[in-house]
Amino acid sequence: MTSAPATPADQVTVRVPAKVNVQLAVGPPRPDGFHDLANVFLAVGLYDEITATRAEGAERLELTCSGPDASLVPLDDSNLAARAATRLAAHHNLRPDVRLHISKDIPVAGGMAGGSADAAGALLACDELWGTATPREELLAICAELGSDVPFPLVGGAALGEGRGERLTPLPVGGTFHWVFATADGGLATPAVYREFDRLTGGRAPEPAPSAHLLAALADGDVTALAATLANDLQPAALSLRPSLRDTLDAGTGAGALAALVSGSGPTCAFLAADADAAELIAKALAASGTCRTARVAASPAPGAEVLR
Repeated sequence: MTSAPATPADQVTVRVPAKVNVQLAVGPPRPDGFHDLANVFLAVGLYDEITATRAEGAERLELTCSGPDASLVPLDDSNLAARAATRLAAHHNLRPDVRLHISKDIPVAGGMAGGSADAAGALLACDELWGTATPREELLAICAELGSDVPFPLVGGAALGEGRGERLTPLPVGGTFHWVFATADGGLATPAVYREFDRLTGGRAPEPAPSAHLLAALADGDVTALAATLANDLQPAALSLRPSLRDTLDAGTGAGALAALVSGSGPTCAFLAADADAAELIAKALAASGTCRTARVAASPAPGAEVLR
């Protein structure tokens, strides 16, 4: 392998968003162990930053992390950001001569695709750092190889994810939606939530399909209509494994949220608010309720991965 071609940049920082699943329809298990999905992603304004720095001559890729719950982030080859950089280097027959630093703000293991976002951010940062100018279609293909949720943070905005969630169709959004995200102590392992989903459904879930009413609510920017159509097929499984999340959901709706749901596989809970002021009030009530660790306010849609510097 060769070193990457020289570029003016010795360091690149990319900002990448979290996501909320405003609809997550899950089908029965496939022969390969995955599930077909109708997954309506909405990027939200909580971000991680991935900084890639040149490290010519390094024996191996170096990875560090800072921010809330940084101690929970693996710093070995299992980290998706490290795997993304290594995969991009192999794609271009290069050595992965890079130091990656993840500045965390997306909840760790919270059902908001923080690890997937870091992978997408690392891909874009390394592509810029190494001057490899990988076509977007190839970057998205590498994302899909890394994981079902990895392509979306690269794109951002809103999208329908089909197949395992990796086949994306951009969706129009006609307004700004305001959210509160309540984080829990400890995570929920996504495979365990899917296993519980299969147990609860007896492996006979219907084939997933996007909700026409939900897609119309997004396109119209209609917060009331969106609240009436939010859905997550994994929520019963997450509540079965973590019954205390029901108290969090109840606290948020009691504080005025128009709708509440477990985000993805959990355990973060998402609350849709009527406007920015209502979101602040809901967050304060949740923080005081004793039912969650933190309550964060964010708006959507948010842009996908962006080079900051």
